[in-house]
Amino acid sequence: MPTVSSPRPKVLMVSPMPEWDIAPMREAYDLIDLPANGLAGVGPVAEIMAVVTSGGRGADAALIEALPALQLIAVYGVGYDKVDLAAASQHNVAVTNTPDVLTADVADMALALTLALARRIVDGDAFVRSGTWINESMPLTGTVSGRKVGIVGLGRIGEAIGRRFAGFDTEIGYWNRSPKPLSAWRAFPTPATLAAWSDILVVAVAGGGDTVGLVDGSTIAALGRDGLLINISRGTTVDEAALIAALENGTIAGAGLDVFLNEPAIDPRFSRLDNVLLSPHQGSATQATRQAMGALVRANLAAHFAGEALPTPVIDRRR
Repeated sequence: MPTVSSPRPKVLMVSPMPEWDIAPMREAYDLIDLPANGLAGVGPVAEIMAVVTSGGRGADAALIEALPALQLIAVYGVGYDKVDLAAASQHNVAVTNTPDVLTADVADMALALTLALARRIVDGDAFVRSGTWINESMPLTGTVSGRKVGIVGLGRIGEAIGRRFAGFDTEIGYWNRSPKPLSAWRAFPTPATLAAWSDILVVAVAGGGDTVGLVDGSTIAALGRDGLLINISRGTTVDEAALIAALENGTIAGAGLDVFLNEPAIDPRFSRLDNVLLSPHQGSATQATRQAMGALVRANLAAHFAGEALPTPVIDRRR
């Protein structure tokens, strides 16, 4: 059970949040923004009891070990692969995230990237704006309806992606780390065998050490010259060097990417390719979803400091 030594527990904000979340949090907590020079710029840290971070920033072992009073890490996002769970567990720190509330928007983004890539929506917009349409017709584009769609990772988001594509009369196949015996869709033994069957391969697997480079060069090549790759998971899950080579060489037809290695400072080679659609990690970036995510972060904080059950625990090892 957490013990609160102050009416306003100190909460370290590792990642920024919208003002609609910050305002109510300021009323309940003593919020401390993590400065550019790290904890050295915070001052005394012995009373910091909670950390709010994003999936992209996480909380490493060094941060956890530097906060002796830390009890909770609340992740503003569904992914927690950048939180050192072993260190959190060792120091009896609970970890929460914000699942479910962003599933629909991320699944929508997978479909949007696919449609925009296949139908060359961005190119079409530029074609009209430039006045080129006056003198010539735009080249024909690709089709999504009726294609074979493979989903790498059939968790909440993967299943939501499959349901959306099913509305386009597609065939759905998947690969998942654990069996999904109740799924009506076709299961494949490896990502590579799934890619070889697929026309469109959507990567929706969770991030983390177990999935680094899961979609490797051989899997990308198996997709074939007419294949499209869509990634809305993490930049780590796809071998980015192999993907860039495949796009440059025409090994696959194109890619729609919402996530990258080293984002936002992505590999500059992507910008020189005309067969890739680039999105700045916008999967959950709608007002409604971000408000729901923030509300869930606040609910986890409130429950923790009230000694109540956490709404969405990843690990619950509270003191």
